[in-house]
Parts: sequence; structure tokens; C-alpha cells
Amino acid sequence: MMSATGTYNKLVPEPTPHSAPYWEGLNRRKLLLQKCRGCGEIRHYPRPMCPSCHSMEVEWVEASGRGVIHSWTITHHAFHPGVREDLPYTLATVDLEEGVRMLAQLRGVPDDKLRIGLPVRVEFETVKDGLTLPYLVPGEPA
Repeated sequence: MMSATGTYNKLVPEPTPHSAPYWEGLNRRKLLLQKCRGCGEIRHYPRPMCPSCHSMEVEWVEASGRGVIHSWTITHHAFHPGVREDLPYTLATVDLEEGVRMLAQLRGVPDDKLRIGLPVRVEFETVKDGLTLPYLVPGEPA
């Protein structure tokens, strides 16, 4: 979210060589996940080595962006001054269709409608030049 002055004043991720394709994908409004070329396991968050077979060979695959809520938390205390204007906000851990979990802000779901298993989908917001972030909205059941 932009501040009243039009600048993005929140923490900004610093891509690594291993995570750069993920961030580049977000800038193209695509959710990309790593897939091990050794054993085929899909993983998220991006990292250099497969946790299953220890292969360093990786390819990137586009995720469906659909999943269900695994857990959530409603944040009432600003951990950083840049998020103060967003309070309260909901962070959700989601089980994606591809079998991995991701964490993102959930929008458009009243607190009393939150439940484990709630279908969600990933959307994208360009928050500043060169930085697009994922967020979650209610989705259709798979």
C-alpha cells in the first residue's frame, strides 16, 4: 500500500540469486514455484537445494494461485511503522494446490468468516516500480 505521500514506506524484500525468479514472476503477475529436476518435488520458499533429494538442479513452474487457508493471524500491533496504517490486517498461511504452503495478506474476508479450509486465490499488487507483491482474496472451491 502507498502512504498518503504516494511512497511505499514498508519493508522491501531483497531478492537473492535463488529467489530472483520468484520476484521477477510476481512482477509479471505470475506465482512461480521451484520444482526439483532431481525428484520433481515442488517447493516454496525459494532456496538453492531440494530438501528431499539434495539436488541443486531447479526449474520454475507457474502455480495455479488457488488454495485453502491452513491458518491465520489477525495483526493488531505494528511490527514496523510502515504497516501502522494497515492495522488490523490478516496474514494467512495457505495450502496451495501444488502441495506447498505460502504466507500472504488476506483481504476481503471479515474476521467472523475466517475458517480453516476457506478457498482463496492469489492476486497481485504493484506497490512501487519493480515490486509486485502477492495477496490473497476469497476464491472458488477447487
